Amino acid sequence: MEKESFQLLTDLVQAPSPSGFEEPVQKVVRKEMEKFADEVKTDVHGNVMGIKNPQGKPRLMLAGHCDEIGFMVKYIDEKGFIFFSSIGGVDAHITPGKRVQIHTHKGPVLGVIGRKAIHMLKEEERKKVVELSQQWIDIGAKDKKEAEKMVSIGDPITFWDRLERLAGELVVSRGFDDKVGAFVICEVLKRISDKPVRAAVFATSTVQEEIGSRGAHTAAYAINPQVGIAVEVDLATDHPDVDKKREGEILLGKGVVLFRGANINPKLGEMLIKIAQERGIPYQLAGVSAATPTDANVIQLNRAGVATALMSVPLRYMHTPVEILSLKDLEATVKLLSAFVLEIKEGISFIP
Repeated sequence: MEKESFQLLTDLVQAPSPSGFEEPVQKVVRKEMEKFADEVKTDVHGNVMGIKNPQGKPRLMLAGHCDEIGFMVKYIDEKGFIFFSSIGGVDAHITPGKRVQIHTHKGPVLGVIGRKAIHMLKEEERKKVVELSQQWIDIGAKDKKEAEKMVSIGDPITFWDRLERLAGELVVSRGFDDKVGAFVICEVLKRISDKPVRAAVFATSTVQEEIGSRGAHTAAYAINPQVGIAVEVDLATDHPDVDKKREGEILLGKGVVLFRGANINPKLGEMLIKIAQERGIPYQLAGVSAATPTDANVIQLNRAGVATALMSVPLRYMHTPVEILSLKDLEATVKLLSAFVLEIKEGISFIP
């Protein structure tokens, strides 16, 4: 991956963006899009749209959501300890002992999610998962009054874990789900910027996907696309304790994941597979027998219906602060989506 692209990926994943509080990461997205799009818009929900060739046909929506899972300050007790709720799907198994940042109007406040030391736990306590509502954050405040000078009820919270390289082409970070989607659509805008594009391209960094694809729902209505592609992450199954008979086989380093199923327009899905085969872009297939829990679902059902597809980057340990992906898979996703954008034109029928 080029140095500039890796820096963009780093900037995106390190900008805090729990659902409903995506402004920091959307500033990064908007700055990048302004280099390559003909027009950039931000709507009332915070969706950022980089538009290329707005009068072209068909109208094509590319969606990558930028929000991440996180927490919210709910209560501060008399001793200054902070109790919190989740934003999106957080696994209570993994939270104790983690560093977090509380994002306040005055700037970030560092804290840790506390738990009794193992020496203090009874045998039955060691076997239980502590509910999130019973966990707390310690920011070092001496009492409630001091804590309230630092944080406020409703402040968003994220894990404090940064992007790091592992062996080979693997990288680890919090928030790859789904800031890599926002990264991919920005990279696509860059790669098509000096090439002839026939479609009207609306590269959209959507908000609030982790709490119900709310941003994609309203953005799709405003854009009114004929074709839509959501860019996501998919659960890798190449680590211990995964039942591949149930989950399928998705491997890091083996390419972009393409989907088949009810949420995918069959002709659009076949077109993506054909482009990947013709250009030698590595891909993997996944079957989804119902609606996907992604922006692709709400895009497909917009207005009178949209020809929709989903492509994903394989990801280990989703919804944890140590998500792992392969830069090779990320590059394959960018290549395939860029090739598709340049190939699509008016007159292609996606009616099954």
